[in-house]
Amino acid sequence: MLDLDPTAPAHAADPDAAFDRQSLSRRDFLRLSALLTGAVALPGLARAANPDDPVRIGYLPITDGAPLLIAHARQLFEAEGLKVEAPRLFRSWAQIVEAFMAGQVNVVHLLSPMTVWARYGSRFPAKVVAWNHMAGSALTVAPGIQQVKDLGGKKVGVPFWYSIHNVVLQHLLRENGLTVATKPTGALKPNEVALAVMAPADMGPALANGAIAGFIVAEPFNAAAETNGIGRILRFTGDVWRDHACCVVTMHERDLNDRPEWSQKVVNAVVKAQHWLRDHRQEGAQLLAKDGPGKYTPFPLPVLERVLVNNPELEQRYIAEGAIRHKEWKEARIDFQPYPFPSYTEQLVKLLKHTQLEGDNGFLATLDPAAVAKDLVDDRFVRKAVASVGGLKAFGLPEKYVRSETLQA
Repeated sequence: MLDLDPTAPAHAADPDAAFDRQSLSRRDFLRLSALLTGAVALPGLARAANPDDPVRIGYLPITDGAPLLIAHARQLFEAEGLKVEAPRLFRSWAQIVEAFMAGQVNVVHLLSPMTVWARYGSRFPAKVVAWNHMAGSALTVAPGIQQVKDLGGKKVGVPFWYSIHNVVLQHLLRENGLTVATKPTGALKPNEVALAVMAPADMGPALANGAIAGFIVAEPFNAAAETNGIGRILRFTGDVWRDHACCVVTMHERDLNDRPEWSQKVVNAVVKAQHWLRDHRQEGAQLLAKDGPGKYTPFPLPVLERVLVNNPELEQRYIAEGAIRHKEWKEARIDFQPYPFPSYTEQLVKLLKHTQLEGDNGFLATLDPAAVAKDLVDDRFVRKAVASVGGLKAFGLPEKYVRSETLQA
């Protein structure tokens, strides 16, 4: 298993051990590639939906999973009349996808680009039923990095090729005249940036040891790097792509088709958790902390508070330092809104076509963004769930199910 302790002192990190764990991340990607290309047989793939199956949540210990975990902590699934098991923590994206494909879990949060890969790269019948959260990620760098252009000739860690982090980072690099080297064979040119897939828990130690110049990842690893004095935030991803989704709530198509009432209740609980989180951020941080009753994550309360709880003083510092350049957007560090706007999915597919990705990604060339937005996402359940809590206005949005995307580097 990968070490997920975010509180380990940076000076104790062994750079050789860190790179050994990086190789685990690369093997993780290869394992997932095998899963999503049908090279690995799993017993649950053809199993019909069992009407008596309880809610089985799979999650990674990051703030991306907050709505699923809060729904469990506050017994919102039970309030819908559902049976639910304790959420299962996984150490990697490959593990959570394998468990999902095998039917061991049936409600998961996945990186939004990963769902595109799963459905169209492998024809696995996964469907996005809601957004899990918005923003919640950042580009964290060594103290000597003052602007994106300073990353030229250096290495940056990403959590996964098919991640919004990789997509946004490569957009930022392109906009600043830099090119990506996924497999550098020699010394990097001044305008090249090497990308390395790394386990999030290894990013802070690697940054502290000088093995990388920065990393882009979900919270609270950026907040942990800040509080441990390892690095500083150069840009928030939500300040590059306004109100972007990161992880999305993903379910199996057979459950949506064979158990629509059950599926509706699942989505109801998740939407109610997001609605509650918007106004109870401090309580949410307490529930998710390692000392909380559910011990859902390995992070101390101050780190989670830094992400979840609005801090005007800290926000002004980010504005002054340039981590926030679009203060008029009024973006929260992480926010919660469940409706999966089609324009986002369309824009994501367009950007993926211009993003360097390892593995067999030829399927992207054939994808029509508008068709993907209609086929990948099933919004029947989330529309009803949103209406039940007061409509989109309950999440601070205009009462319309369309929007336009804004990307500004």
